[in-house]
Parts: sequence; structure tokens; C-alpha cells
Amino acid sequence: MSGLTRRQFISVMLSASGALVVGLRSADAAVTPQVPMDLLGEPLTSLGAFVRVERNNRVVIGARGCEIGQGVITSLPMLIAEELDADWNRVRVEQLPYGYEVGPDGPTNRYGPQGAGGSTSVTDGWKDLRQAGAVARWLLVEAAAQHWQLPHERLDTEAGHVVHPDGTRLPYAELVERAAGILPPAEPVPLKKPAQFRVIGKPAKTVDARAIVTGRATFGIDSYLGGALVAVMKRCPHLDGSVESVDDAETRKVAGVREVFVIDGPVPGSSFDTNLAAGVAVVADNTWAALKGRNALKVNWKPGPWVEESAAKLEAQAAEALKGDGTVVRSDGDMAAARKAAKRTLEARYQVPFLAHATMEPPHALIKLEPDRALFIGALQNPDGASSVIADLTGLPREKIEIRMTRAGGGFGRRLENDYVAEAVMIAKKAGKPIKLFWTRDDDLTHDFYRPYGLHQLSATLDRKNQVTGFAHLCAATSMNYRIARKKERPPGAGCLEADDFPAGLVPNLDKRFFSLESGLPRGPWRAPLHTFHAFAVQSFIDEIAVETKQDAVDLRLKLLGEARELDYSGHGGPKFDTSRLAAVLTRCADAIEWKRKRTDGHGVGIACHFTFGGYAAHAFEVSVDGRDLRIHRAICVVDVGRVVNPLGVDAMMVGGTIDGISTALNLAITLKDGQVQQSSFGDYPVGRMAQMPNEVEVIVLPSENEPSGAGEIGIPSVAPALANAIYAATTVRVRKLPILPELGRRL
Repeated sequence: MSGLTRRQFISVMLSASGALVVGLRSADAAVTPQVPMDLLGEPLTSLGAFVRVERNNRVVIGARGCEIGQGVITSLPMLIAEELDADWNRVRVEQLPYGYEVGPDGPTNRYGPQGAGGSTSVTDGWKDLRQAGAVARWLLVEAAAQHWQLPHERLDTEAGHVVHPDGTRLPYAELVERAAGILPPAEPVPLKKPAQFRVIGKPAKTVDARAIVTGRATFGIDSYLGGALVAVMKRCPHLDGSVESVDDAETRKVAGVREVFVIDGPVPGSSFDTNLAAGVAVVADNTWAALKGRNALKVNWKPGPWVEESAAKLEAQAAEALKGDGTVVRSDGDMAAARKAAKRTLEARYQVPFLAHATMEPPHALIKLEPDRALFIGALQNPDGASSVIADLTGLPREKIEIRMTRAGGGFGRRLENDYVAEAVMIAKKAGKPIKLFWTRDDDLTHDFYRPYGLHQLSATLDRKNQVTGFAHLCAATSMNYRIARKKERPPGAGCLEADDFPAGLVPNLDKRFFSLESGLPRGPWRAPLHTFHAFAVQSFIDEIAVETKQDAVDLRLKLLGEARELDYSGHGGPKFDTSRLAAVLTRCADAIEWKRKRTDGHGVGIACHFTFGGYAAHAFEVSVDGRDLRIHRAICVVDVGRVVNPLGVDAMMVGGTIDGISTALNLAITLKDGQVQQSSFGDYPVGRMAQMPNEVEVIVLPSENEPSGAGEIGIPSVAPALANAIYAATTVRVRKLPILPELGRRL
């Protein structure tokens, strides 16, 4: 939104019902807004909005972000409510649609950033959403100043009222008409000091919690349009395979089945710009008929070029690749000289598998195509990408594509890709009807953008005092850039090996290199993508160094972090990494788990810490192993995410991240055989059971005056290494291959 004046940036208008509406804008006022009637009441004659002050003095605030369970439908409106001085108990929140529009200066989004990825929603909104609230408050105060004929500066606000110096209070609702006629200030309105916060930092329940628990919440998969037909796909199980022949005679006999046709897949080697796989679409009056019709299909598949790919061959390829030179990601000092001078060198290899997203709500899409417009309703993480896909496939201008976003039953990066949107459009074009595309669990697990597979080879050189003098991290992995057009200019190791991650800048000699592996499996971001991928290796290896050199594992980490300072960090979450903040969460976590206390009951304690997307986290676990049964007695999570907007939301994210991390570390892996994914249900992709989880996750959020960082992903990277380190402490069995339980069973 650069290049805008303050007057262009802030949109102020009055609806026919007398509601003051304030929002971000950057386009011509002639553009008709696409804002839900629930939010705006009577139609507006200008652009969309964030805030409405109603006649009964209730405030309605629009939530711009994609709500995938991370809580932005609550936290982002809290930012606006804070500066508006609204009574949070009288605020109603409504989900805003996607805000693409074309103005005098070209395409823009009337609401600002709307995607959900990389834990950026709160950081992106920290200033601009507060400013929207502050401008609304300024206008209301100015209206009151004119009414009372007092200087603006003499008035105050509280809980939806403007307050006169004598204590007289005017509700915002009585000021909206006058406020709507006032030109907003040309310069940004000063924002509150933290000491003045009344909403930010206070626990707030999820705004739609009651709707969720009573079944009234509408998720994407619940959406419906009159006349829409249901579609399901039988997709080719072979990577880059195709449809050779189809016998649909029995399918067409199923009552309710309307259409059966082939959908082509992408050309092998081309970008995944639309759908992921070739297949046969069954279009029917209802879900039951569509699924029954799909089951009756007889399809002969033509295997693609990856027919020989398997988990075993990929492991062998990785081991062979590490013998080469690789691509240098970062090189500090002289690692070769450090090896020659070392008193001792330690080495270890760690393996992490492909992972599926396995969201509780599988992908789905509801699309209605008309000659001059389109309507999409569904759960997204990347509405901008969805808009582009629909435009590319239909030829419609993007401003003619309406996207209504719903709550999603999880995302974790899966909905950053819009292949399911593309499928729905392709089917709707052939069917000539509105289409509700439905994916089943087996569709979801066998056709995903999976977290990459990787083999990490780590080594450390030590001097006579067991000081780490050099550190090498070689990573052989399936690049996350594979066939993603928008990522083709990124370095091959992007998303798998970060130049500035721990212990970069903390050891005099450092060698980080990436080795690209060939695989036909689509890859993409998976919750805290880079960090869940390599934190297991790095933090497990630090523990191994401590054990081999008879050092305390916490003390070794603190020694490596060294004095409090900020280091340059070029990756997402930078531009700085603060050693003192990571040391603080580590120390607090160690204290909480009673790290120094000797266990004599067969229990083991493990710890790990990590810097993720601008936030700092540490996990500690106390475990025991009886035979092949692992029990987690205590789970501690300590985080520093800067200033907290909603403490309840952060706690929920940390508990959820920890549980997700445990489940993934213990059980989950996607494997290939003959170029086909082997997992198709929760029977062979077993998410964690309640019996495997700790009774409680103890969350400690360190107070901070730093600006907020994201909380959606920080709670997972340090889980797997802390858990593996605890298992070693209890059993002396070192798990270097995920998932843990199969490996632990093999080793015990």
C-alpha cells in the first residue's frame, strides 16, 4: 500500500442506516464494495470498511484475515477495538471477504494483507489496523468537540463513549452522522502507549466460540449455493500419471449422477499452477450419489515417470548425494582448517520424513461461474492466489471474482496452494453449473503438497576444552521449490536450510551446504516449514555434543548463545535474532522442568529451543519408557512472542502446537512405493491418541515490550528434539530418525 496519501489510505463513509464506517482504501470511490450485508447493513455508496458504529451503540468490526484456527478472527479486531476505545463486550466481529479491486493506481486490496502464512497476521496489522481504529476514534471525538464547542484535546473516550471534562458521556452512536462529514486528518493519528491499553493484552475468548461449539459456525465445507451440484474426483494414484481409459457405465446408473468426465493433470515437469493430478470427475445431485458413483468407476491409469520412486531409493539417493560438494548456503571462517586443528570431531545423521497436512477439514471449494462474474465460497489461506487461479482459468477480470472466506478446519500451509480451487473451476466449466467440490480423507492424504524429506549430516569440531570451534550442517533434501513457479528464483535450499539459523554467527567456523534430491512428490510449506524440518537435527545434535563431552546441555546452549546481542538474520522473522531472548526462554524452561534435579525413578528430561518467525520458544519434556510404551509426564512450553495481543489465543496456539508436534514426532510419515503414496487414512497416518499425550501442557509466556511476532507456528519446531532428548535421557537410546515410535521400537 505504498505511495498512498493518508486521505487515500483511510476510507470514511456513512451508510444509509447511519453507521460510521472506517477502513483502509486505495481506490476510486466509484467502485462498488463487496462487503457482507451482515457487516454493513444498508448498501454503501463508497468503499468497504472495518468499523461500523450502529444506532444501539454496538460496534461491528470486520476481520480481514483467513481464520484457520489460529485466532485472527479475534486478535485482529482487538487491535482496531483498542484504538477505537470500544467496549469489547459490545463488539461483534464479522469475517470480511477478499478485498481485491482496481483503482487509479492499479490493483490493490482494500483491507490490506489477507493471507494466512508465516505467522504474519498480527505483525502486519499491528500498526495499520490500530491506525484504522485510531482514525475512527479521532472522527468521533472531533464530532463531539464540534457538538460541545470544545477543543478536541480536552475530550477523552471510554468504552464506546466520548467523555466531556465534566464527566458527561456521549455514545458513539449519537455522533456518527456528524463524524461522517468530517475529513480525516492528513497525518497519521498518534497511537496509544502500551500503558493505555484496555483491550490489547487482556484475555479474550474466541469471538465465534459459541457458534463453533453449538454447530452454528459455517466452515467452508458447510457452504451451499442454490442449484449447486456436488463433485468428487477419482485421482490418479501415480505421480504425474494419467487416465488411460474409463468405464463409467455403472457410475451413470447411480441415481443422482449427472456427469462423468476426465480432468487432465499438469504436464510432467510443468509448474503446479492449477490442479495436482489427472482424474475422473463425478458430478451428482448430492454427496452420497457422487461418492457412490466414484466407487463404481473402472479406471485404467497410465503410470508417470516416477513409477520406480520409493522411500528406500530416496534414502539411498540422499546418502549418495552427501558425498558430493552441494550448494554452499553459508560459509564462515575455515571449516577445513578447524577439522585439522580439532582435538575431537563429532558427527551424526538425522532423517525427517515427508509429512502430509491432514487438516481436520479436507480441501473443498464452492464455485459459481457466470459469463461476466464468478463467486467462490470456501476456506483459504491464500485468497490472492485463489483469485488469480480463477481468473487464469476463466479469463474473467479479477475485480469480477467475488471471494467469500469462511472459517477453516485447519490449514498448516495446505491451503496456501489453490489446486482444489482450480479443480472446482475446471469441473464447473465442463458441467455448466455451480459446483461444490468435495475431497475425502484419502484424497487429502494421497494428493498433497508435502513437507520435504531430508537427511541431515551434522558435525562439530571441538578444542581441548571441549569448546565448539566449528559446525557443519549438510542437508540432502527434496527442494521445496519443486514445480512452484513463484519460487523458481529462490535458492535450491530455501525452505530446507536457512543460512542464519542457529548456530550461525555463534561459532567461528561454519559450513552449511544443500544437496538437492530428485522426487516427483509435490512439496510445500508445512506448519513452521523450514524450522520443523531442521530443528530436530540441530537441537538433537547439540544434545549429543553435550553428552559426549560431559557438559550440561542447557549450559552448552547458553555458552553457544554467549553474550546478549542482536545478530543479522536474513530469513523470515528477521532482520535480527536476539541471543538474549532465546537464552531467556531456555533458562525459564529449564527452571520450570527442574532441569538440575536428578531423577532416580527412570524418568528422563530433555530440552530444546528455537527461533521461529521472529519469536523464541523452548520445550522441555519429562518422560519414561516401559517396554515400548512411552509416557510423557510433563510438557513445558516457554515462549517470547513480543507484546501479546490476546493471551488466551497465545496459550491456545502453544498448547496446540505442542500437541501437534508430539503427534507428528511420534507417529507420522508419508512414504512412497512404486511412485505412489502409501498412506490413505488415519489408520496408516495415525495422528496422536489422547493416551499418548501429556495430561497438561504448561505454557509460560514471557512478558515483552517488543512488537508482536507471530504465534501460530512457533510452538512446534522445538518439540521433536526436546522429546527425543528426553527419551535418550530415560533410555540411552538416541533417536535420529523420525517418526520416533517406529524407530524407538526398532532400537529397544
